[in-house]
Amino acid sequence: MGLAQEPKILLESNLPGYRLLARGKVRDVYEDDVYEYGPRLLIVATDRISAFDFILASGIPDKGRILTQMTLFWLDFLRPVVPNHFLSADVSALPSEFAGRSMWVRRAEMFPVECVARGYLAGSGWKDYQRTGKLCGIALRPGLRESQALSEPIFTPATKATSGHDENISFEQAAQVVGAETAAKLRDFTLALYRRAADYARTRGIIIADTKFEFGVVDGNIVLADEVLTPDSSRFWPADQYEPGRSQPSFDKQYVRDYLESIHWNKQAPAPGLPEEVARRTSEKYKEAYRALTGRSLELPA
Repeated sequence: MGLAQEPKILLESNLPGYRLLARGKVRDVYEDDVYEYGPRLLIVATDRISAFDFILASGIPDKGRILTQMTLFWLDFLRPVVPNHFLSADVSALPSEFAGRSMWVRRAEMFPVECVARGYLAGSGWKDYQRTGKLCGIALRPGLRESQALSEPIFTPATKATSGHDENISFEQAAQVVGAETAAKLRDFTLALYRRAADYARTRGIIIADTKFEFGVVDGNIVLADEVLTPDSSRFWPADQYEPGRSQPSFDKQYVRDYLESIHWNKQAPAPGLPEEVARRTSEKYKEAYRALTGRSLELPA
């Protein structure tokens, strides 16, 4: 019996014949003009991981495939709420390294705001509340505890940052950027998507504390775009371990952040790599979230 093959880590994709539009913290985006319905894009989720606004020197095994497969699950599940830009996950004509981590989408005119839904007081929201008594400018009652459920989910938009950290803005500021009517639609879509996803996730033993969505316009209609409800864009907590008044165990890259804090990295370039054990444990966390939410095991190419 041979030894199990170690997963290959893709830190940067290369696709001759297609125009590279962008390399983000995780995703590479290519354009394909030769398509019968107009320009389409190929979104490729690599295995890159960022922390403290830096892309680390090493990746996480299978991360890109987990992110893409989870996004595909949610795009289908949330289709009754709002249409999306997805076309196909068939990349059989491309090199094998793109399998499972790529999807063809309609090119959308993206709104320059992140649409964040918060159902619990955590992360930057908790810090904001401790400092101001508000959550992104929205007054909350006094005496709330860390990780406590909010009485109603709250829409807290943010600026988009191609590098560095997104900055929380008020609804009024978002309305100045995209227009009052559009801002109201984005808020309503965001909260409807969050409620549908959070209600489902609770049946799977997962609390979605918060998440961010991105929207764009295709043929005059608002569509859901980019990644959806992944461990990179969301805060997932195991429901059976939930206890307000403290930070929660989570299915995300907190394990990576904790390691980086433990080595006292100064959060300046160059960013360090990760020990194999930290990368493996992080990959397992992502896979655990995928299995819990979808009821499936991750499909890996042969």
